[in-house]
Amino acid sequence: MQKKYIIIYTAITAVIVTIAGTILVSHCTGTTPEDEDYNKAFNNVYGLYAPPIPDSLTFCGEAVPIDRYDVREALDRELMVNTYWQSNILLYCKRAYRYFPIIETILHEQGVPEDFKYLALIESGLTNVVSPAKATGYWQILKSTGINYGLEITEEIDQRYSVEASTLAACQYLKSSYRQQGSWTAAAAAYNMGDGGYKRNASTQRTSNYWDLLLNSETARYVYRILAAKIILSDMPAYGIHLRVKDMYPILPYNTITIDTSVSSWVNFAIEHGISYKQLKDYNPWIRASQLTNKTGKTHTIKIPTQTSYQQLISDMKNKNEIVKSL
Repeated sequence: MQKKYIIIYTAITAVIVTIAGTILVSHCTGTTPEDEDYNKAFNNVYGLYAPPIPDSLTFCGEAVPIDRYDVREALDRELMVNTYWQSNILLYCKRAYRYFPIIETILHEQGVPEDFKYLALIESGLTNVVSPAKATGYWQILKSTGINYGLEITEEIDQRYSVEASTLAACQYLKSSYRQQGSWTAAAAAYNMGDGGYKRNASTQRTSNYWDLLLNSETARYVYRILAAKIILSDMPAYGIHLRVKDMYPILPYNTITIDTSVSSWVNFAIEHGISYKQLKDYNPWIRASQLTNKTGKTHTIKIPTQTSYQQLISDMKNKNEIVKSL
């Protein structure tokens, strides 16, 4: 009988210890039945997928050697970075809807391949940013380069902030680089590291082929970043992006006024034309001071917004409920 009691006592003790241990673990880890259900749901629903890599690819009509392991893996990296940096890629898409039509028109008029619109996209996110090296605007142009290619850059005016003027200057730069480097792919890489730097690397390594050059890490990734933007924005649903036209940033309508005189106060100028100073600067970000001296009588074209109500801008957009498939 004593042995029987000992066995029962041992069994009961084991159960108590097990229950106590479970309670202690739950208390220490915070795990509850609700947490367990949540974790199961997370494991069943959440997943990460490798972005698809196209079987063939071109940049500005030039073949990308996608069958090479190094090219494929470098492209894969940029596709993953951009696909899973969701807020950034969504902003890319929204801004592209507003600015790509402007940039595409100028690229076409200047005989520069349309794929270079993606260079502007990855350079600035289509915003007027200033880099630590003082490269400025949509195309991230240095002051000396901008002046060389015809931009007006003073304390009062900086045309690097104008999407039209800066795109025109970038076209001139890219065409010059193409003549020096021999391909649009090399011209794109040289846009990042400079024509001189690219030529020195090409000379040292005895090839001007971007895909064969050992370059600094930034330039080595640069063309792949452009390609990733092109791939994703050309087939957004394939990369999990689902946007309607009404989700995009609309094209902003405006009228223009041409002036060839000084402006003593841009604030007063704006009010005289029925808009605020903020609206004037939003539409004309190249205005960099509160006044314009203009002693030489140079002509400047000022944009005056004709519609600033967002709801009206959206209602004016055609097929506003249509899903945007590509840009």
